[in-house]
Amino acid sequence: MNITKKELDKLNAVVTVEISKDDYEDKVQGILNKYRKTANIPGFRKGHVPMGMVKKQYGQAVLVEEVNKLLQENLHKFLNEEKLDVLGNPIPRNEAEIDWNSDDFKFEFDLGLAPEFEVALPGKKATTQYKIVADDEMINNQVKTIRKQYGTLTSKNTVEKGDEITGTFTSTEKELENKTTISLEAIKGKKQITALTGAKIGDEVVLKTKGMFSDDHDNQKYLGVSHDDAHGLDIEVTLKIEEVNQREMADLTQELFDKLFGEGVVTSEDQLKDKIKEDAEGQFLQQSDQKLLNDVVEDLIENTKFDLPKEFLQRWIQVSGEKPLTDEEAAAEFERSEKGLRYQLIEGKLRADNNLQVTFDELKEYAKNMIKGQMAQFGNSNPTEEELDGISARILSNEEEVKRLSEQLNTTKMLQFYKDKAKLKTKEITYEKFIKEAYA
Repeated sequence: MNITKKELDKLNAVVTVEISKDDYEDKVQGILNKYRKTANIPGFRKGHVPMGMVKKQYGQAVLVEEVNKLLQENLHKFLNEEKLDVLGNPIPRNEAEIDWNSDDFKFEFDLGLAPEFEVALPGKKATTQYKIVADDEMINNQVKTIRKQYGTLTSKNTVEKGDEITGTFTSTEKELENKTTISLEAIKGKKQITALTGAKIGDEVVLKTKGMFSDDHDNQKYLGVSHDDAHGLDIEVTLKIEEVNQREMADLTQELFDKLFGEGVVTSEDQLKDKIKEDAEGQFLQQSDQKLLNDVVEDLIENTKFDLPKEFLQRWIQVSGEKPLTDEEAAAEFERSEKGLRYQLIEGKLRADNNLQVTFDELKEYAKNMIKGQMAQFGNSNPTEEELDGISARILSNEEEVKRLSEQLNTTKMLQFYKDKAKLKTKEITYEKFIKEAYA
């Protein structure tokens, strides 16, 4: 067997695999001998079928299977030994020309080669790292929400300011029917508030959705429309009022603090606000981290310049799916996936150059920390190492779990790497302003 590589340019190559009769003859003959011993052919006793007949019936199928096995094994071995960084998979070049009646075979494969490039990190332009803070308005609203949630309800017949309405929104235009509970304070439109004020149980009130809420997402929350329909929704809906309740807010007592956070953890309104601020900003950190990661990735893709074997990749996309694509479909799919492929190459280089690969020990420790957090939620804040080792061993024996945790840990390592190495500028901002600015 002889395997050679010819570079067409820096991004494309052809690998030729030559297989002679000596490479496969013994293997094929051995399989045919086994077939001869077990073949059931009318007119011949088992084990006494003429070899010529066995070859005629099974010979070419066995030959094709064994040659293909040799081909795949040795091609894979060659790519590894030559340390060729290929994109996609080799594409057969002369498949239709192979004559399976000959003794020797010559297979050619097109390769797409990964480009060589450097990643500029830190770059010239600073990326904004948002520090989202919980402001007084947000904290006070959260305190109010808690007091409402744990307050008492008084049933009423007529809607007044501050009341909660339980009813069903319907619309023939959007074919919606959604039962919900909504506070009159959640509605911002003056005309809608006027229409509902004074309404009684059993009334059907017609409301326009345009301007009813300050945030269009509330159309999804209360009316039950889809996310896409929620934006700019401008229809008439009917609310049939089924219940009216006045909610008396709970007092901020030690009993309420203990119910919320455990005995003695919070003992005053100021401590409650501090706790709300701490918890909220901890959750905001996840969103600011995700925004930072997205922005750094976009910057790296935009400013890390290299060429790709575009024609090869489009051909590979065309033939690698469950059904072949047209030239136009393959080109469109390449356009959709190009940015993702570029970032895969950039991230792969950063991992290799900076030793950022996830080790099994790191994965095990990550799994144990995750388990600790989950156990703490159920009151076990101090599990033994034996417990953690046992649970983590079960988790890491599941291939899907290993893949999921590896992806999470990979993302965490890359995020920390970017925080350490990228050029960043910190901007302190409230959550409301963050949403408007970051996702405008």
